[in-house]
Amino acid sequence: MAGGPLVFKGATVVDGTGADRYRADVRIEGGLITAIGRGLGAASAVDADGLVLAPGFIDMHAHSDLALLLEPEHPAKVTQGVTCEVLGQDGLSYAPVDDTTLPALRRQLAGWNGDPEGFDWDWRTVGGYLDRLDRTGTGVNACYLVPHGSLRMLAMGWANRPPSPAELDRMRTLLAEGLDHGAVGLSSGLSYTPGMYADTAELVELCRVVARHGGFHAPHQRSYGEGALEGYAEMVEIARRSGCPLHLTHATMNFGVNRGRAGELLDLVDRALADGVDLTLDSYPYLPGSTTLAALLPSWATEGGPQATLARLAEADACERIRHEVEEKGSDGCHGVVTDWATVQLSGVRNPALAGLVGRTVADIAAEQGRSGTEVFLDLLRRDELATGILQHVGHEENVRAIMRHRAHTVGSDGLLVGARPHPRAWGTFPRYLARYSRESGVLTLEEAIARMTGRPAARLRLDRRGRIAPGHHADLVLLDPGRVRDTATFDRPRQPAAGIEHVYVNGTAAVREGRTTGARPGRALRRTDRGTLAA
Repeated sequence: MAGGPLVFKGATVVDGTGADRYRADVRIEGGLITAIGRGLGAASAVDADGLVLAPGFIDMHAHSDLALLLEPEHPAKVTQGVTCEVLGQDGLSYAPVDDTTLPALRRQLAGWNGDPEGFDWDWRTVGGYLDRLDRTGTGVNACYLVPHGSLRMLAMGWANRPPSPAELDRMRTLLAEGLDHGAVGLSSGLSYTPGMYADTAELVELCRVVARHGGFHAPHQRSYGEGALEGYAEMVEIARRSGCPLHLTHATMNFGVNRGRAGELLDLVDRALADGVDLTLDSYPYLPGSTTLAALLPSWATEGGPQATLARLAEADACERIRHEVEEKGSDGCHGVVTDWATVQLSGVRNPALAGLVGRTVADIAAEQGRSGTEVFLDLLRRDELATGILQHVGHEENVRAIMRHRAHTVGSDGLLVGARPHPRAWGTFPRYLARYSRESGVLTLEEAIARMTGRPAARLRLDRRGRIAPGHHADLVLLDPGRVRDTATFDRPRQPAAGIEHVYVNGTAAVREGRTTGARPGRALRRTDRGTLAA
């Protein structure tokens, strides 16, 4: 862990506040920043001349819930300069669970996180999961959101109806327990089962619990396509009625219906901010999205959980109804938009017999096999038992740039780490902002880009003494070459570390040194205290 004093000599400091850069020496010791100035001495020093020293980057939307336990050094993120991630996203994760919901969640989330054989699922509560992270030791720090879908499973299974008063009380109790155990807020996944069955009133009641604990609501809202603006407006209304801070995760305006409409979303955000709503958002710097193939199914087809879904896929009448919705009506699972199979590309499969299809679009496979796209879709779901991962090429560059300029913007990778060809954002999000959108195009200044990755998300998370370079703050630090930093991960070769990230320190210990991971595991679970802040 953190050792004796170390000085970064002659660094260009970008401190995470958005303020102008300045040149200084920065000394760390015992896991903390102890001094900033000129001529600082220590037995050990790093020559930082010509390099930028920034706070460690914070990934506001990560899907590393199992990856941190399976590959705890976590090269995908530390090589980007990430020193903290927010887990438990999109209303679905592995705590809290019981012996009934865990197997179903494992199956439902196999396309996001895998489902490793022989893995020891030795927790059932949020506190137990955070304890497991601490026992394992991880390459980065981690915060956790209580997932609404998991609460709903525990309280009422996969029922497509409002909860009874007793069921709502059960969800409130489980949520409060998770927040007391250290979670930073609530996530919801309103285009995934069973979270999509919740109405506005249910979410308002749960967000009131979150507000009392000083947390925030991070929704994957109901639509990013046909009903995107209505979905965002509902999330703002929940924040108004509950008094709960709102963080719009992967805030995008996707599909053809939303080309050029980012300004309408940002007008909604600005009106909410002017009215006093505590609102932030995050985005990733790519056009394609990433999810599972099963997510494109209409909601009625997934009612009852994975086993019930697979049973419907064996019924001719159900399959014809699915075909009608995805091809003609627009499935709510595909955000109310008729599915264009040319935009749906396979990123990973669990069934090895399907491995040769990874990297190809459903349309391409259908043309080769002389079948319709929907026939291929249904066949893949059956043969891979719902575990297929996909990319969806549905984004628009003008929307991406407009959203990242907004003052409420932070950075989230939304990166899935499993599959033969996952989305490169899992390995490339943070250097891509610094290279493509700061150095090359000037959409953001370097100071603005780093503030969106550090100080701004730290404020949303209410992190104690993190996200800034200042004396007394934790030594989560990134030393990077501003002229060379860039993402090298591509859609063909997605698991490639960033260039130009020279050193990364987590809690004062080097996780990356001279561009190479050290194997250290200095990260820990960052838990909320009773004051609504996070433990040091």
